[in-house]
Formats: sequence, structure tokens, C-alpha cells
Amino acid sequence: MRTLNAAFSLLLLLMLTGCTPRIEVAAPKEPITINMNVKIEHDINIKADKEVEALLKDRQ
Repeated sequence: MRTLNAAFSLLLLLMLTGCTPRIEVAAPKEPITINMNVKIEHDINIKADKEVEALLKDRQ
């Protein structure tokens, strides 16, 4: 009986090791490309005092 349990355990162990998943990490064959079509627009608004505006106009 003991031999039968040992044989069954060994058979079960062999069957379970055959079902082990395989994980593989590999680099892609083609390089990774990232297309970034971005349009950037910006506005700069400067607010000045009336005295500063008058000084700037006088300098021109």
C-alpha cells in the first residue's frame, strides 16, 4: 500500500510539472514608434499701469 501511494504521488508530481506555465520576455522585432501630432498655441497678455504705459510711449 505504501508503494502504491508513493507511485501515485510520483505520477501526480510528474503530471503537474508538465503543466507548468512558461514565461518568456523578449524584445520586439520592430522598434516602438510614438507619433505625437501636437499643436501648441499660446498667448501672452501683459497688463501694465497707465503710468508705465505712458513712460513706454514716451520712450518710443
